[in-house]
Amino acid sequence: MRAKSHNPIRWALLTVGCVLARLRLINRRRVCHTTRLAWPRIVTGLARVSKSAVDIAMVGVAFGPAAIAGVGFASPLWGIAFAIGEGIADSAVGLVAARYGAERYDDLDAAVKMSALVAGVVTFPFAALVWVFPRPLLSIVTSDPQTIAYGATYLRILSFGIPFAILNLIASRTLVGAGDARSPMVLRAGGALVNIVITAALIFGLGFGVGGAAAGTVLASVAVTVAFAWGFITGELPYVGQFPITLTVTGPYLDRRLMRQLVEIGAPVALTNAARTGGQIPLLAIVGLFGPNVAAAFVVAQRVRALMDTPGWGFSLASSSLVGRALGAGAERTAEGYARDVFRFALVVYLLTALVVVALSPLIQPTPVDDPGALPFVDDFIHTACVSVVFYGVTGSASGPLLASGDTRWPLYGQALGLYVFALPAAYLGAVTPLGVAGICLALVAETLVPALVTYHRFNTGRWKAISRLYRPVD
Repeated sequence: MRAKSHNPIRWALLTVGCVLARLRLINRRRVCHTTRLAWPRIVTGLARVSKSAVDIAMVGVAFGPAAIAGVGFASPLWGIAFAIGEGIADSAVGLVAARYGAERYDDLDAAVKMSALVAGVVTFPFAALVWVFPRPLLSIVTSDPQTIAYGATYLRILSFGIPFAILNLIASRTLVGAGDARSPMVLRAGGALVNIVITAALIFGLGFGVGGAAAGTVLASVAVTVAFAWGFITGELPYVGQFPITLTVTGPYLDRRLMRQLVEIGAPVALTNAARTGGQIPLLAIVGLFGPNVAAAFVVAQRVRALMDTPGWGFSLASSSLVGRALGAGAERTAEGYARDVFRFALVVYLLTALVVVALSPLIQPTPVDDPGALPFVDDFIHTACVSVVFYGVTGSASGPLLASGDTRWPLYGQALGLYVFALPAAYLGAVTPLGVAGICLALVAETLVPALVTYHRFNTGRWKAISRLYRPVD
């Protein structure tokens, strides 16, 4: 195996994998299989999270800390709907992979349709709530009128893009479950780049303000949804290539057995994501007690951490796909081998990523043009984010096999425990005691450390292999 590639992310993964393989920590063949699935998803994640980070940077440069805080406070409010849909999409990976591995393509078609239907029904009320009540929702988080004004504008426009974003997730996870991570990378990364261009034109060229950032996201999401639909129906896309599977536009659209499995597997995943995203609302409200400038610095650190967490997108879905296909074929020992190797691979990548970002932290902070010192404590928050993101790596790579097998409740337990029992109290102590911003830093670490411990414990028991037998396709 040679670590040669024209793509820098793929090259970096192969280089790390080669070193680990030489140290006999992971299997060489599994490095190739994992990298093939992971690197396109990491590129997709970088593009998508960069889009959000660029939104923050653009509005920060143009309008200052209040705009940064407004967009940052709005994100978890619309993100709850997105997080629930993402949970359903993530749970679909295991179902799709198992059916693809067992060559049960009719069941696969039905599983995708059921995933889209359930995700749409569950998330639509949240999207409607965000559109109708943006100001009251933001008032839960902050009382600053300027921050609320910026956030409400961003939130109301963005609500129109939520259904399209959910459909994109379902489509992307379907292809990854079938072993194709490149096609969703091309489509979603391309959409993110279009989003950045449109947002820049709307904000700086046409003077649309914060609303321009939201409008760019909506337009790009619509375009990517149309492209995915075309590819699934025709089986290929220009400049993208052939899809490994095609979907029909005819029925059946309802399958009780698949719906039951999707709800059983997807509900805990959706609740885990909702707990993680929804918990940001009281956390941001507590951070807001320190003032809009500290809140803006905290939002910047969160975006930096989200960028560092993108390897988890690739490793988690690669693990789900590889483990799911092995389980679908009844090869539990192979599934166990992939799960362990991907976990070790991911952990080393996260450690290296955190070290690089610590070194580059002075270069990655948006600076408002009229107040270069407007983001106090941003260095402290970014350095803490570099520590906490390593535990995200543990959670993500350990949860991949759980998603593939249908054993999805323990990540929910860990997320709820870490955020609501440890992180929020730590942040509140910082706001009401001399602990100060150190409490926020403790919250950032506790938010990721506790879920990592709980999820890894469940993964390490191996119970997920037995549970997978309940959800494998039947003859």
